Amino acid sequence: MLDVGQIVKANHKTGQYIGKVISEDGRRVLVEIMAVLRHPEQGDLHSAYDPDVPLFHERRASAEREKVWVMLRDASPYAGEVPPYKQSLAAAWEAEKQRLDRMRRWAEQALSCMDTLGVDYGFAVKD
Repeated sequence: MLDVGQIVKANHKTGQYIGKVISEDGRRVLVEIMAVLRHPEQGDLHSAYDPDVPLFHERRASAEREKVWVMLRDASPYAGEVPPYKQSLAAAWEAEKQRLDRMRRWAEQALSCMDTLGVDYGFAVKD
């Protein structure tokens, strides 16, 4: 059980935040956002990593002081220092950009390997 006024780490949609518990109803807590730990992922949640979906969602982080309902299982006490919202948003945004860049570079290398394998297997002609 979380107490009103308690600082928590909360997962909301695909992001993770630090916030203060404003209210609770026995199965959820209302959290006021104080900082961003992980920026939400972009794209269609039901078709992860598929760029060819009908609607590729742009997801913004929850705003400072925004209040969001979170299931109790998705919130836990937070004991660390709470960074300023803008600073935490910038760090989370940069970390997500770096994660996506690593994925892009991984995909490019994997495609290069597949091209080489295609030639080895006789399915493709080397350029």
